Amino acid sequence: MTVRKALIGALVACAIGISAIGTAAAQPAAPPAGFNLYEKYTQKSPDGAVTIEQYLNQQTDEWKWLFWARWQSTFTLLDPEPALYGAHFLFTNDQKWIIREQKIGSGTSTLHLYRLTPQGYVRAGKKPLGDLAWAFMKSTRDWRKIVKAPEYHDTVYLVEGLEENYRSLGVDWPANRYLVIGLFGAADVKGRKPSQTSVVNGWRCRYDLQTGKFDVPPVFSRDNAKAVVPPT
Repeated sequence: MTVRKALIGALVACAIGISAIGTAAAQPAAPPAGFNLYEKYTQKSPDGAVTIEQYLNQQTDEWKWLFWARWQSTFTLLDPEPALYGAHFLFTNDQKWIIREQKIGSGTSTLHLYRLTPQGYVRAGKKPLGDLAWAFMKSTRDWRKIVKAPEYHDTVYLVEGLEENYRSLGVDWPANRYLVIGLFGAADVKGRKPSQTSVVNGWRCRYDLQTGKFDVPPVFSRDNAKAVVPPT
């Protein structure tokens, strides 16, 4: 019985070791060759505890950016997928979350979300927060009013007010609990001049950092109804 327990313990230890190796392999220790620190875009949290460093590779046909976060003794890659543009970062007041505002094309942008762990900052989900916000919007009744088109040009942005918990909106929400997200979209509509027409103008939703769910508080309802009025 003692030998069997020892054997099981050895197998468990081996499995843990393999898992640790896999985790280390998934998170590189430093930016890869060709990526150089672009100091102009370095950002710090308000208290200086977190530093976001942006690394640029100009040796390819398209510039590529990688974003790294320094916190205490950790240095973590925020996203393994390179971006085509530099980014702007915001922090919740408790430093547990980082929001990345990312340009993705001409006049379009999205949001990415990262959370703090004992190992440093990591992606909060597999999909960008901006994609999730659009998916939520399309599940609401407001989406039924939108001009349907084969292609949309989507923009997602963080509404101002995060630092003061959106008090300027006339709400009294718990601190560091919610993000207010705005959506703008234009559609390519054949036979219309200009062919690209605005279909979503500042539609807002709220993201709960604790539950990972979206909703539309009553305070947004009136403006959201105006944001999806079909153009004349």
